[in-house]
Amino acid sequence: MDQSTRPEWMGYTAAIFVVFVWATWLIVSRASAGSGLTVYDLAAFRYGLAAIVALPFVIRYRPWHRLTVGQIAAVSVILGPVYILIVFVGFRLAPAAHGGIFMNGILPILGLIVAYFLMRARPKRTQVIGSVIIFVAAIALAGDGALGTSLMVWLGDVCFIIGAVFFAFYVALSRTWALRTSEILFCGTIINAAVYLPIWAIALPSGLAQAPMGPMLLQAVYQGFFPNLAGLLLIAFAARTIGSEKTSAILAAVPAVGAVLGAVVLHEYPTVQGWIAIGFLTFGLLLATVGLRVFGLQRS
Repeated sequence: MDQSTRPEWMGYTAAIFVVFVWATWLIVSRASAGSGLTVYDLAAFRYGLAAIVALPFVIRYRPWHRLTVGQIAAVSVILGPVYILIVFVGFRLAPAAHGGIFMNGILPILGLIVAYFLMRARPKRTQVIGSVIIFVAAIALAGDGALGTSLMVWLGDVCFIIGAVFFAFYVALSRTWALRTSEILFCGTIINAAVYLPIWAIALPSGLAQAPMGPMLLQAVYQGFFPNLAGLLLIAFAARTIGSEKTSAILAAVPAVGAVLGAVVLHEYPTVQGWIAIGFLTFGLLLATVGLRVFGLQRS
């Protein structure tokens, strides 16, 4: 089934599913603090279990043929253990809603900065305005006392921002080099599993022996299969079916959905100031990613 015959509802469904996959990942990662597992165990699940699924595709398509050694190294490092361990530390220190704001939320700002310095790409006016709204909303949410303003929470926010910087470079390089799905799986999953898993097994602290079976299975299944594999494939499917602009508009809901789930599941309730900030952040995300078209104020 090609793009012209693929029903649009399938693309919308895929994009909406990704919103809940990513928003739920915020909650699951935050809940890992009570699982008995270390952040090193979570990274092992992320790379090890995903590699099992990705390996047949990588063997089938042999993605290393098109990439240089430098490109393979760059993508592998950007999507590697340093990136994901910093993010997991962030979830141990800061609320789930902060993860959505300071990773998914500020990503368009960082993307514009990285694109300018790497490719000299000048941002559009709507992107600049949207980025300013995002920045102000993020600061407002960071000061939401109901979610905590301690030094540890601020350090968690810094971890999320560092993670967003890594991902912004990944987005820029994937566009510049036109990375294919098999190449991303090869660099981000297979190589990192081969490098990280032996180090984790030999030298890093683990809570596998003490962790209850239920929380351990939840973390293993979700970290191993959903964000990297399901999210990656479904975003590509949605973009091909309904277009990248509509997909981006739907994905702008991730921080808001993450905040709602954080309140319902983890009882991390933002104040009225926090909810208003999340609303403005979502508006800024739409403006920065798809411009005025999504509001019907600009001709296509």
